[in-house]
Amino acid sequence: MPKLSFGGKCWTYWSLFICFCLCFCMVEQALGQGTGGSITGRVLDTSGAVIPTVTVTIKNTETGTSRVVNTDEAGNYRVLSLNVGRYEVSAEKAGFKTIVRSGISLSVGQEAVVNLDMQVGEVTQQVTVTEESPVINTTTSQISGLVSEQQVKDLPLNGRSFDALITLNPGAINYTAFTGGGGNSFTVAGRRAGENIYLLNGIEYTSANNLVSTPQGASGQLLGIDAIREFNVLTDSYGAEYGKRAGGQINVVTQSGTNLLHGSLFEFVRNDAFDAKPYLATGNIPPFRRNQFGGSVGGPIKQDKTFFFLSYEGERQRLGVIGTVFVPDDNARKGHLPCVSGGVPACTGGNPVGTPTLVPSLDPRMLPYMALWPVANGPNVGGGIATLTASPKQSIREDFSTTRLDHKISEKDTASMAYTFDDGVNFTPTADPLFGNNTTNRAQVFSIQETHTFSPQVLNTARVGFSRSHSVASAFTGPSVPANLGMVQGKQPGQIVIGGGGGGAAASGAASSIVSSGSGQRGTNENVKNLYTFQDDVLIIRGK
Repeated sequence: MPKLSFGGKCWTYWSLFICFCLCFCMVEQALGQGTGGSITGRVLDTSGAVIPTVTVTIKNTETGTSRVVNTDEAGNYRVLSLNVGRYEVSAEKAGFKTIVRSGISLSVGQEAVVNLDMQVGEVTQQVTVTEESPVINTTTSQISGLVSEQQVKDLPLNGRSFDALITLNPGAINYTAFTGGGGNSFTVAGRRAGENIYLLNGIEYTSANNLVSTPQGASGQLLGIDAIREFNVLTDSYGAEYGKRAGGQINVVTQSGTNLLHGSLFEFVRNDAFDAKPYLATGNIPPFRRNQFGGSVGGPIKQDKTFFFLSYEGERQRLGVIGTVFVPDDNARKGHLPCVSGGVPACTGGNPVGTPTLVPSLDPRMLPYMALWPVANGPNVGGGIATLTASPKQSIREDFSTTRLDHKISEKDTASMAYTFDDGVNFTPTADPLFGNNTTNRAQVFSIQETHTFSPQVLNTARVGFSRSHSVASAFTGPSVPANLGMVQGKQPGQIVIGGGGGGAAASGAASSIVSSGSGQRGTNENVKNLYTFQDDVLIIRGK
């Protein structure tokens, strides 16, 4: 037998073949692989005896595609790696009436058990049963929680972020308040929020944020409800086809086109007319405008063969962000700083011990910088510092789109392609409207999948994908800041600290301490993640 040599060790071709099988083959247990499900069952006659070699046809009633298998000696049949959707199962054999069972809804990662009872008669005679088939999970190696198509589309969601539905599953808790970093995060079955993984059509969908793994847009939401068919949350001991992280495996499947042309248009509006005044707000309710709009369309390019689906959603938001910062008081803006430290006068002036002495102690060259802080509207806190509460407007723009094509190449080959694109900008100002944070987010997920049926017992599914997440966060300085106040030519103003303390920190109580309320140049923070997926599943059915 021919041999190959690697590093001094001999491997036969058969050894390599076995290694390949161990790495890529998931035999028998791979019932909830990737983005589809499976249908299994048994065919019996009216007396309860099994009927072998029955021709069973599984047809997707949405696209017209079908798969044909035969029952074994025990009357069992099994069809793996089916796309999610609605199906009908028919069985026929000489000497029996053809039976058709419809109303079967197949979900991602689950198995529908469809048993059929055939009656003696002519094949041309047909018995039709319309009944919702029970969808169960027969594998004990995984615990899953399905969020169905109806739940995704019909349940109300503030911000239309579909990942909020993860908490419909037992053991899933929204952990956003404890993680920070923007976007939503969840703990599933007690695991850390960063241990979850999100799969979009079998391809990892991630965030460029280093704090959370949840994909997110510029708005902090996960848009695209109209593009989502359903998703499944797997926890604990799931099968070998899942992995990389020990937390929840959130498996999302996008919508696909059908033989019927369907479309939708929508717009959701929120504004401050329906809001109560926040606790810290002074004066009127902070302005708030949010518009979410878009639509989707899907249908056939060629009946029973080629299908398309397009979806778009946009979000525009203007929100008054309430904040309180420290600013120079009226005396400090004139250059008069209190000259006292720890109750002991630090300069002459004849005032009793502990009484602040106001003197023109600020260098006149610093007076133009005082204009960088707005005038205080709150109480003085001492040391030449007062408070400012304001609600400058945050602005968000986000655009989300999904494109999907499904094609039946032949009776044995089907293929699909999906591309998701999310782009947005989030500008969040500080209470000092001259300064703020500007964040851009762009995410892309591309996938191609091909399924080939070698025989009713041997199936191969190949999947290739690429995902990219790019986030840039930078400090922002308004155009009204005079160029001559920059400490480095061509750069934004730096932080100014008078009387000690750290730049960007709150006033420490030290005498004559004034701290910038956002004018510090913090630079740019850029994160990029590029992920590649190559996956091949060989499914072999043997025996029971």
